[in-house]
Amino acid sequence: MASSEAEIAAQAPPPLTPADGNASETAAAAVSKKQAKKLAKKEAKEDRKQQSAAAAAAASQADSAEADPFAANYGDVLVEDIQSKAISGREWTEIGALGADLACRAVLIRGVAQTIRPVSKKMAFVVLRQFMSTVQCVLTVDKEFVSPNMVKFATGLSKESIVDVEGMISIPKDPIKGTTQQVEVQVRKLYCINRSVPNLPINIEDAARSETEFERAELTGEQLVRVGQDTRLNYRVLDLRTPANQAIFRIQCHVEDVFRRFLRSEGFIGIHSPKLVAGSSEGGAAVFKLDYKGQPACLAQSPQLYKQMVICGGFGRVFEVGSVFRAEDSYTHRHLCEFVGLDVEMEIKEHYFEVCDIVDRLFVAMFDDLNENCKKELDAINRQYPFEPLKYLRKTLRLNFQEGIKMLQEAGVEVDPLGDLNTEAEKKLGRLVREKYDTDFYILCRYPLAVRPFYTMPCYDDPAYSNSFDVFIRGEEIISGAQRVHLPELLTTRAEACGIDVKTIASYIDCFRYGAPPHGGFGIGLERVVMLYCALNNIRKTSLFPRDPQRLVP
Repeated sequence: MASSEAEIAAQAPPPLTPADGNASETAAAAVSKKQAKKLAKKEAKEDRKQQSAAAAAAASQADSAEADPFAANYGDVLVEDIQSKAISGREWTEIGALGADLACRAVLIRGVAQTIRPVSKKMAFVVLRQFMSTVQCVLTVDKEFVSPNMVKFATGLSKESIVDVEGMISIPKDPIKGTTQQVEVQVRKLYCINRSVPNLPINIEDAARSETEFERAELTGEQLVRVGQDTRLNYRVLDLRTPANQAIFRIQCHVEDVFRRFLRSEGFIGIHSPKLVAGSSEGGAAVFKLDYKGQPACLAQSPQLYKQMVICGGFGRVFEVGSVFRAEDSYTHRHLCEFVGLDVEMEIKEHYFEVCDIVDRLFVAMFDDLNENCKKELDAINRQYPFEPLKYLRKTLRLNFQEGIKMLQEAGVEVDPLGDLNTEAEKKLGRLVREKYDTDFYILCRYPLAVRPFYTMPCYDDPAYSNSFDVFIRGEEIISGAQRVHLPELLTTRAEACGIDVKTIASYIDCFRYGAPPHGGFGIGLERVVMLYCALNNIRKTSLFPRDPQRLVP
């Protein structure tokens, strides 16, 4: 823990007293005259070297200024000038805000040198990128601002270097094909803030290519570099710079924001449960075990038990956004060892469909919001990873599990009526639902009890089924939810039936002995929602720095 200023002052050595000063003088006097003479000679030599270097630098600067009167308009910025040296008060403009309304106005922008194209010794183009936006900057030798040396400096920049540009906005006669902004910046000043290495491990242009581009290149015989998934993740910092990735994680932020705002508007309270727990939170062995001060512990697989405990604590409706850890050896396109969980728990008055109602309204609000407010991001993703817009109903479709089984059986799919659906069956059912109901988003209710966790409430009319549900987007599950068992005796019976040692969950069961309301909830994987909404083929595309059974870095 950092010390306060008072503590630091208290710990500092006291100021020199006269006695201390005398001691120092005595020590100095003890140095021999020979040593003092040698030290003085060395210092004088260093002074001469510094004076000589300063004179050489001044002469070089004078020569440069004489050779190029515009030398001050370009160059590499010195380290000391970017060490928070001063606040200039200059006004900066984001590249995405550059438009025709700024024509003939001076702007100051910062961006990444995406492409550099020399035309001649007197002209060059530099495309700057900031976030998802790009603009073309033009350097043309003139008598007021730009010299041939300045053009040479610009063309000598390495791609992905950080650059500051001052210039005037102009509107070209013809549309610009390679940039998002349909204006140009006539460069007056150009400074390199930080140079990237000349040879990048991956090129952003290559990483941003769509499958359509590769197909066209194959037809024409053109050779294009394909950047594989592992290579992308090995150099994730560069991969994140592509427009599609910039958009994906803005979409992800938006989904989380809508999740929070909607639930707050419905009277939910945000919580933060512990991620260090004494036992597995879901049952089973797929946990990351660790030593906790000499005690066995593990990373939480879910906030499930804690959010139920909070409901028992009288909070009524709660939600959480936090990391979830699963030590499963799942090498699939939709599983991770660490992901962001969006969890909800709430009291139930009469029926677990009250929970389904929240799911319905939450996701309709979320999809509406994304379609209305994220057009730019969705377009950027669509350019690299083309997808059909998600189809959803104003009132979300709810199917009984037995209805789903019947649809699959009628389509010739062999399924166990009291078993869980495998991935292929889920995808097939998703296609059947879309054909029949014209929706990619639906809720499947009343799952067999045998395939649900021990804390799931059985159905009142048939103990073979449960008050549970899963939610699907494009035929893949994104939510698992249910009414929970809130009666300690029934909870004990269910745990024993599932082969769980009741002693290991005694503190959890005890929470329901002090009066617990009927309640239910659900959990969502944030990365999976974004992946399926945008019809991406791998969850690693929607995880900032993925953690799977084979990847722990970067």
